[in-house]
Formats: sequence, structure tokens, C-alpha cells
Amino acid sequence: MSNPIIDQTFENQDFSSQKLTSREYDNCTFINCNFSKTDMSVVTFLECRFDTCNFNAVMMKETSLQEVVFEACKMLGLDFSTCNDFLFEVKFNHCNLDYTSFYGFSMKNTTFNDCSLKEADFTDANLTGSIFSNGNLSGAIFERTIVEKVDFRTAKNFTIDPEINQLKKAKFSTLGLIGLLTKYDLIVE
Repeated sequence: MSNPIIDQTFENQDFSSQKLTSREYDNCTFINCNFSKTDMSVVTFLECRFDTCNFNAVMMKETSLQEVVFEACKMLGLDFSTCNDFLFEVKFNHCNLDYTSFYGFSMKNTTFNDCSLKEADFTDANLTGSIFSNGNLSGAIFERTIVEKVDFRTAKNFTIDPEINQLKKAKFSTLGLIGLLTKYDLIVE
């Protein structure tokens, strides 16, 4: 990669429907930027922060996200499974990740804080050590997912079948246990 961009702040920029040049963004901040329908394939973001950005319909084939924080971003329907998983490390705070796919992706120790993850697809993903703090997981798909040591204690509306997912040492609240028993059609009062 050539021409790295270092320590720069981008505010109110419209990158929509563009192809970002394959380069490295190091320690950059993006505030209220529009990336809708942007192709950011083969771009590296290292220690970057995205605050209140729109990522609808973004293409992220082989995009590298290393120590990246997303704050209050709209990320509907993104396909993270095409990202580069080498040193992948992200944190999501107050983001809308509805209909997002993490299919088959390894994203250990990822934090989802106060995020909406309605109908997100975690099939075949490795979420070991991740945290779902106060998140809404209504309709999220967990099939053959590794959720060992994952913290679901404050997550809401999830359904996880213990027979087809790896749950060793995962943490649940007493109320959250209902999400593990859904397939049995039990009435818990």
C-alpha cells in the first residue's frame, strides 16, 4: 500500500458511491461521514474511530479493521464476512447493525455495547470472549457458532440452541436462560 494517511480527521465528508483508494488510514477519525454504497475493499484502517457515520451497502472485501471503534454508526446489512480477519479488532458502541452478516468470521473478543443486531447472522462465526452489552438480538441467527466465554448477561431477545452451538463458559442472566430454551416451547413464568 502506498500513501498512508496518518492522524487526520474527516468531518462531514461524503464518500458515498465512491471507490476508496487502496491505502492505510492510521489513527484517523471520521465524524458524521457518509460511506453509503462505498467500495472500501483492500483498505486498511488501523486505530481509527468512526463517529456517527453511515455505512449502508458498503463493500468491504479484504478490508482490514485493526483496533477500530464504531460509535453511533448506521451499518445496516453489512457483510463483515468478506473482511480481512488478520488482526481484526473492532468495538461497536450504540450502532445499528441490523441484518449484518458475520457468517463464518472469526471475531474474538469483540464488544457490542448498546447495539441493535436484529436478524444479524452469526452462523459458523467464532465469537469467543465477545460481549453483548444491552444489545437487541431479536431474530439473530446463531448456528454452529462458537460463543464460548461470551457475555450475554444484559443482551435481550436472543435465541440460541445449546445443541448446535458451542456455549462453554458463556455467561447468561437468569432471564436470558429463556433464550436458550425457546425450541422446547416451554412456558416460563
